[in-house]
Amino acid sequence: MYFCTVLDLTMLLFILKRILYGFLLMLGVITLVFFLFTVLPSDPARMIMGQRTDIATEEAIRKEMGLDLPIGVQYLAYLNDLSPISWHKTKDKDSFFYLNPSNYHYISFLSFENSSIVLKKPFMRRSYQSKRQVIDILSEAFPKTALLAIVSIFFAIIVGITIGVLCAVFKGSWFDKIALFFSVLGMSVPSFFAAILFAWVFAFLLADVTGLSMFGSLYSVDNYGSGQFLDLRNLILPAITLGIRPLALVVELTKNSVLDVLSQDYIRTARAKGLPYRRILVKHTLKNALNPVVTAISGWLASLLAGAVFVEYIFDWKGMGVVIVDALDKYDFPVVMGALLYVSIILVIINIIVDITYGWLDPQVKFTS
Repeated sequence: MYFCTVLDLTMLLFILKRILYGFLLMLGVITLVFFLFTVLPSDPARMIMGQRTDIATEEAIRKEMGLDLPIGVQYLAYLNDLSPISWHKTKDKDSFFYLNPSNYHYISFLSFENSSIVLKKPFMRRSYQSKRQVIDILSEAFPKTALLAIVSIFFAIIVGITIGVLCAVFKGSWFDKIALFFSVLGMSVPSFFAAILFAWVFAFLLADVTGLSMFGSLYSVDNYGSGQFLDLRNLILPAITLGIRPLALVVELTKNSVLDVLSQDYIRTARAKGLPYRRILVKHTLKNALNPVVTAISGWLASLLAGAVFVEYIFDWKGMGVVIVDALDKYDFPVVMGALLYVSIILVIINIIVDITYGWLDPQVKFTS
């Protein structure tokens, strides 16, 4: 009983430590993103109004956006906007900390004379171009990026494990050598180059055979322009292109892990007892060989979310990649900053979950981390 209590307390401290590390990491990312885009030689007020504007209007916009405030106050205001629990003024409408109902969907739970502490969703400012809230723009684009990343990782897992097991079973054969060649090639080729190559071969040269298009998102417009329909064919090429690199890694890890397990004593004992080789391979070998594969895949899922930018842009997949590139092209910095933070938050959350999972599965991690 005492041992279980100590173990639970150790696990709790481990989880709290990982959450604290994740919070500090996110604070560092927010700080870096804010100061990076604040010191850029550009004037957001002039970008909003265009070249033909008068000084008075430009100064009014700068005041509305808080650009006339000291850099430290702007930074605190940015943190205040991003925080789900934040402090705001309720009466001073000229203050940059004013609780503007058009910016926040909030619940006030502690009020003072001229201010209030509220619970709200993070406010990532508004787009310079569309005037929409950045979080609304990203919330529309991110599910498409997440779908692309998940399909890519499942493609890598299913195909990679299958090829890796066959390479281990037929070690040294022509199949093993060809798979090794393409694995090394898959890890070496950049995603953007693979995307261009796949689009050219399968959606241009072989378009009549494959029926695939070089460009397209999750929804397509019908020939009569009367509405949109779900077109999963547009997902095939981006998903395969994005899944090539993790696929190569899964093949190598599966092959090496299966060969290592096949050399264990209990496998030799099972074969000596006359158990069918297929049963040994599926029930005893593969189950114990997948641990390093699962470890690698958990990290790759986070990487795919960040690495999908170029692939999405090349295939015109309307996800985070297209949003980020278009925002950079138009100097729409709130969208770029919000996208970087959005992806960073997802990466940090995934890493925290993976660390906690490791700590739960392996008690040694709890005591040594």
